[in-house]
Amino acid sequence: MKAKVSALCLAIALSSPQAFSLAENLVVEGIPTPPATMIDGVNRYTEFRSADFDSWHPTERQMLIGTRFADTKQVHLVKFPGAARTQLTFFKDSATSGSFQPTAGNFMVFSKDVGGDENFQKYKYTMSDYGVSLITDGKSRNTGGVWSHSGLQYAYGSTKRNGDDVDIWTVNPHENGSNRMVAELKGGGWDVLDWSPNDQEILAQEELSANESYLWLIDVKTGSKTLITPKGGSEKVYYGGAKFSKDGKGIFTACDKNNDFSRLTYIDLSTKVHTYLSDKIKWDVEGFDLTEDGKYIAFVTNEDGISILHVLDLETKQEKDIPKLAPGVISSVKWHKNSKDLAFTYENARSPEDIYSYNLQDNKIERWTTSETGGIDTSNFSQPELVKWKTFDDKSISGFLYRPQAKFTGKRPVVINIHGGPEGQFRPYFLGKTNYYLNELGIAILFPNVRGSVGYGKTFLAMDNGFRREDSYKDIKALLDWIKTQPELDSDRVMVMGGSYGGFMTLACATNYNDHIRCALDIVGPSNLVTFLKNTSGYRRDLRRVEYGDERDPKMNEFLERIAPANHSSKIKKPLFVVQGKNDPRVPASESEQMVANVRKNQTPVWYLMANDEGHGFAKKKNSDYLFYSTILFMEKYLLN
Repeated sequence: MKAKVSALCLAIALSSPQAFSLAENLVVEGIPTPPATMIDGVNRYTEFRSADFDSWHPTERQMLIGTRFADTKQVHLVKFPGAARTQLTFFKDSATSGSFQPTAGNFMVFSKDVGGDENFQKYKYTMSDYGVSLITDGKSRNTGGVWSHSGLQYAYGSTKRNGDDVDIWTVNPHENGSNRMVAELKGGGWDVLDWSPNDQEILAQEELSANESYLWLIDVKTGSKTLITPKGGSEKVYYGGAKFSKDGKGIFTACDKNNDFSRLTYIDLSTKVHTYLSDKIKWDVEGFDLTEDGKYIAFVTNEDGISILHVLDLETKQEKDIPKLAPGVISSVKWHKNSKDLAFTYENARSPEDIYSYNLQDNKIERWTTSETGGIDTSNFSQPELVKWKTFDDKSISGFLYRPQAKFTGKRPVVINIHGGPEGQFRPYFLGKTNYYLNELGIAILFPNVRGSVGYGKTFLAMDNGFRREDSYKDIKALLDWIKTQPELDSDRVMVMGGSYGGFMTLACATNYNDHIRCALDIVGPSNLVTFLKNTSGYRRDLRRVEYGDERDPKMNEFLERIAPANHSSKIKKPLFVVQGKNDPRVPASESEQMVANVRKNQTPVWYLMANDEGHGFAKKKNSDYLFYSTILFMEKYLLN
C-alpha cells in the first residue's frame, strides 16, 4: 500500500515541544502536533530504503534501478553487484521505469508525473551529458513502454487523443516531433507488450477486467489489428503479459484458459493452439521472461502468497534446480541480453526490496543492492504466519498475521489492514516503518485476503463482483469473530485500516461493525461507489464498472447507494482518521471530503489529513513520515488506551 501526503517543511528541534513547520499545502484537521520527543524515538523506522530493478544495459553487465535517497524515488545506475548506486535523475516527484536504449545503451527513457496526478510523461536521458528532454506532449497520460529490437522506436500507450481512450503510439527519441499514433483504440485498458522479431508488429493487451483480457497483433505501418485470443464463449479468460518466441512463430503468455489458475502458456500464432508449460503447478504464474537466445524462460509462481522462481529449459522441458530463497516476494524478472544473467527484485519480512541476479552458467545468485534499514537490526523482525478462518458461507479465507515481540505479554491489540485493488493480495512483504507498531507498541497486525483477492484462482477473484460486494465485508466480520477465539489477541482493542479499496472496506467495516472495533484509518478510499465511478478518471471507469457494477443501471445504482458507507455515516461512533491526496486521479478528494463532513455530524472524533502535492497515496518521504507520526498518535489515543 502506498501512502500520499502533501509537501511539508519538517524541522526537528529536540528542545522544542512543537517540532513542525507545516507548508500551506498540507491540510491538517483535528490532528495534534507530534511532539519532538516522539519523533526522535521513532525516526529510525522512517529510514528504511528499498531498490527495484528497471533495466539491464544491453552490452555491459550494469543495470538501472529505482531507489530513494532524498524525498522521492529516482533512477540510479549500478555498475556491478554491490557497487554504489549512482543517482541519474533529480526531481521533486518520483522518476521511474528507466529503460536503456537496447542496442548501445547510450541513453534511456524514463517516466515522471507531477504531484501524483498519474499523467505520466516520457523523458529521454542521455548518459554522456546527463541531458534530459521531454518526448511526449507534457499533458496526456503515457503508460507502458517497449523498445523495438532495432532500438529506433519506442512504443507506448497514450490518452493524448481524447483523455480517456488509450491509443498506441511510437516515437524515435532521437527525432523531435517523431511521435506517431500507430493504432486508434477504444477503452482505457490497452498496453504494449512486445515487438515482433522483425519489428513489423506490436503485441498488445486489451484488459477489460481482472478476469478478462485479450491479446492482439498490431501492424506498425497500417495500424490494423489481428485478434490472437478469441472473444465470446461462456468462459472469461485473462492473459497476463505476453512475449514473442525467438522465431516469431508463437508467443508466451500466462493465462487461465480452461483452468482456475494462470499457467505459463505457449500459443502457436498460425493454429492458436495453447500449450501449457506449467500444468503441474496449481498456482498462478505471475511474471516471466525469455532469454535473448530463446532457449530458457524464467517464471514466478505465487503459491499462497509466497513467490517461487523457476527456470525452464524450453528444449528439454526440464526445470533447472536453482538455489532456494527464504519465503518472500519476487518481481521484475528480466534476462540480460547475454542470456546468462537473470535480474529480479526480492524482499521478505526481514529484508527490504533489493535486486539480485541468477547466473545460468554457475547456478548462483548474487545480490546487487543492500538497502539501508536505519541502523535497525531486522534479523528478529516478526515473520508472517499464514492463518485461515471459515466465513459465513463456509469458505476458507486466509491472511498473514505478524505477531509483536515476545517482550509484550497479555492479550495484544490488533490492527486489521485490508489491501486495495480490490484485486490485490497481501504477500509476506517487508513492512518497513510498520514494524514500529509491532516492535515498540506491541500491536499484532493481520492482513486478510478476502474474497476478490488475486492469487487464489479466478473463481475466488470474482466472488465479490457486483451485487456480491457485501460478501467481502462478511469475511472481515468472520475474522473479527476468529480474533475472539485467539487467546493472545485482544478482541476488545481492534483497529481497521486500509488504502484505496482497502479504505472503502475500512469505511464499510466502520459502518457495519462499529461495535466490534475501537477506531479506523481510511487512506484514499472511496466512500460511495456511485460518486466514485462518476468522478474517477475516464480511462479507468469502464474497468472499475466490471468490478463494482455499472452505476448507470437503476438496480445497480440503488444497490450501490444502499451499501455506500457515506450513506450510513451516522453509524460510525468510533474515531476515524481519513487521509487523502488532492491530485488523486483514481479516488477523487471529494470521496474523503464527503465522508469527513458526514461523520463529524455524529460528534465522532475525526482526524483529516490532505496533501495538495500527492495523488493516490503519499509518495514523498516528508509526507509519508508525517502520516506515520500521526498514525502513532492515533493508535496511542484510541487503540491502546
